Amino acid sequence: MRKMIPIFTFFSFCFFSFLPKISFAEDILTSTGSVEGDGSLVSSGETFKLGFFKPGSTENRYLGMWYNKVSIQTVVWVANRDRPLTDSSGVLKIGDQGNVIIVTGNGSLIWTSNHTKAKNPVIQLLETGNLVLREEDDDDPENFLWQSFDYPSDTLLPGMKLGYDLRTGRDRYIRSWKNFDDPSPGENTFKLDPQGMPEIYLSNGSEVKYRSGPWNGIRFSGVPEMQPAYIFQFSFESNEQEIYYKYDLVNKSLISRLTVSPSAVLQRFTWLAESSVWNQIWYAPKDQCDYYAVCGPFGVCDANGSPVCECLKGFQPKSPQAWFLRDGTDGCVRRTPLACSKGDGFMKVKGTKLPDTEVSIVYKDKNLDQCEELCLKNCSCMGYASADIRGGGSGCVTWGGQLTDLRVYADRGQDLYVRLAGSELARKDDRDAKKRVAVIVAATVVPVLLFLAVGGFCLWRRKKRTITRKDTGIKERSGDLLMFDMVGGSSAGKEKSQDHRKEDLELPLLDLSVVVAATNNFSDSNKLGEGGFGPVYQGKLGDDEEIAVKRLSKRSGQGLDEFKNEVTLIAKLQHRNLVRLLACCIEGEEKMLIYEYMPNKSLDFFIFDETKKPLLDWEKRFDIIMGIARGLLYLHQDSRFRIIHRDLKASNILLDSKMIPKISDFGMARIFGGDETEANTKRVVGTYGYMSPEYAMDGLFSVKSDVFSFGVLVLEIMSGKKNRGFYQTNRDLNLLALAWRLWREGKGSELMDSSIDISSSMSTVLRCVQVGLLCVQERAEDRPTMSTVVLMLGSDNLPLPPPKQPGFCTGRSQPETGSLSSKQESSCTINQVTVTMLEAR
Repeated sequence: MRKMIPIFTFFSFCFFSFLPKISFAEDILTSTGSVEGDGSLVSSGETFKLGFFKPGSTENRYLGMWYNKVSIQTVVWVANRDRPLTDSSGVLKIGDQGNVIIVTGNGSLIWTSNHTKAKNPVIQLLETGNLVLREEDDDDPENFLWQSFDYPSDTLLPGMKLGYDLRTGRDRYIRSWKNFDDPSPGENTFKLDPQGMPEIYLSNGSEVKYRSGPWNGIRFSGVPEMQPAYIFQFSFESNEQEIYYKYDLVNKSLISRLTVSPSAVLQRFTWLAESSVWNQIWYAPKDQCDYYAVCGPFGVCDANGSPVCECLKGFQPKSPQAWFLRDGTDGCVRRTPLACSKGDGFMKVKGTKLPDTEVSIVYKDKNLDQCEELCLKNCSCMGYASADIRGGGSGCVTWGGQLTDLRVYADRGQDLYVRLAGSELARKDDRDAKKRVAVIVAATVVPVLLFLAVGGFCLWRRKKRTITRKDTGIKERSGDLLMFDMVGGSSAGKEKSQDHRKEDLELPLLDLSVVVAATNNFSDSNKLGEGGFGPVYQGKLGDDEEIAVKRLSKRSGQGLDEFKNEVTLIAKLQHRNLVRLLACCIEGEEKMLIYEYMPNKSLDFFIFDETKKPLLDWEKRFDIIMGIARGLLYLHQDSRFRIIHRDLKASNILLDSKMIPKISDFGMARIFGGDETEANTKRVVGTYGYMSPEYAMDGLFSVKSDVFSFGVLVLEIMSGKKNRGFYQTNRDLNLLALAWRLWREGKGSELMDSSIDISSSMSTVLRCVQVGLLCVQERAEDRPTMSTVVLMLGSDNLPLPPPKQPGFCTGRSQPETGSLSSKQESSCTINQVTVTMLEAR
């Protein structure tokens, strides 16, 4: 028995001598331990895990932190973002100078935290997701020598501070990954600017994309939906030591994060455990007015307006021609110069997102009346507002210089007081007085004159109809605006939506002589192309405004209907991924649409050309896919109307000077009523190869028809091959069949265009192939909505369902676009059965 004791002691020594790799407490690493290989630290409540990982399909390794209880690995922090490990030899430990370090197997330093003078330091992963370095025997739980919360990656976690530590000069902000497979620092940042009244900016490099608006005591003024609720508690602190924003979870059992994506979108997610998905509950920018300064100085953006930009009262466009053509970036200027303190006053603008506060001053001890007096005495003061709206308001803020990035909301906006010359205020008061008198007069005489008014109106309408040209339905009037009766929900004026309403639409009207001069008399050298509608010409108004003129062919019977439809639809829509309709020209037999000019032509010009397709690398192609998805989401969900495009294809995706995609050609689009989800037509229009089976065969169309077209487009962008008329082998009917076969064989990446390198983005490529196949599934109800598509494309860790068989639609010997004629065929292969359809028109 005595001889056994030394043996037990020996084995015990050997066993425990190998334990210092990681301490017994899984959340703590002492100076004698390390994390390497598959080792990890796990927070005390097992919410977060720290270890080495490989993103996507790359072989590079990083030390990162992710959610331990979430079934999808979702990385929220990366240490060595800009210096990855190229093998598996990385080690995390405490260095000789008491700092956190990552070294290779041979001792080469890869990453380090700041140096400390710690006597007995330990590394601990807290339940909040904060990796900290502290003294082991320190009783103060917040006394950290170093913490990861001071060095965020692309994610803001609950309790994290976004902003400045004025004592150390440290700037805490989040920066996107370079792409979904590469966590190195990208170009997109979400950063607090402490100048003036602090607010947060989303920027791509030096270009501001989105601004939160200043904090008003409850929320950022540019985020009206930001309300304290049972999920979140928002806070903002500005004192002599720190300026920061943070949010906390009221229900600590929930999992939520705020991230900035490689595609410059700010997104807030919550984890739905029951369905194992990340649910996007908010994102920005979400509409045209969210983009920074789209209406320029002293311009106001209204997402529900048409056009969205309007000058403040007392102001007029700085560049009338550009403003006339719906480019508001130059903003507005005063009609009447200010007279300093001699008669100037202030106009109240209700419901605003307060303007950019870079040139603002905050007075915490002054009320609005005192602020008005102070601003009036300062000739450079252009406006003022309440700095804190809680409890009736306390403190105020004044602006010097221009008022930029203004927008208005239907509710939850703030009141802004804008300085105007006395004469402008008097003019406004006169108008208000006249309105009051008009109301009184109307209230007294309307009961007497009602019958006569109605009778006169009916006679006028009858007379007007007799002089309106029967072939167009378009009515001209003097002036520079076109008034057009819009039949809500019509396509070609024949298919009407359920509400049958009519609206007056204002659109700039150009003289024919102006368009003739701009296009050099429609010369062949200015011709950009020609479709079923008619030719398209490049032109220039004045010295710098380039335009594209879409001229209705005089011989085109179908073009007239599409012309009317396009005017009524696109003039009401504004989104950065939709082409802008600038004006119309209707004179004699000429009917023309004037658009913004796209210097890079259309998408098919690049992806289907062997010499040009290498110009679009994977990052550009992915950005184009995301842009098209956002534009389509706007049409289906976020615009004033629910719109089905019905002819989404590569040639209808235009590219601007920055290769930003813009959906064009709304001649075949259709408005849906509020409760309408599906419609039927006897006139099938669109382009073969992009049509969904239910539309091509039965004339049924819905938002899911556009989703099908989008899926085809995604696969074409990735492969560089056309779906219509493309045959790979005898067993592959078309591009969809090829993609489906490769996916089932586990070779989805082989679909990718061989002219570009995808080695560092393999997981994103495969995700896009899968999303494309999900969109072209045979049954409409199986296809995702565009909101789900945008979420799937924008999140690299969202699990995707397996796709079902696509509807293999193809065409034979038919024109590019239009209805089926009596001698044209369309075939669809559905569940191995081919159906050939003939339809007369």
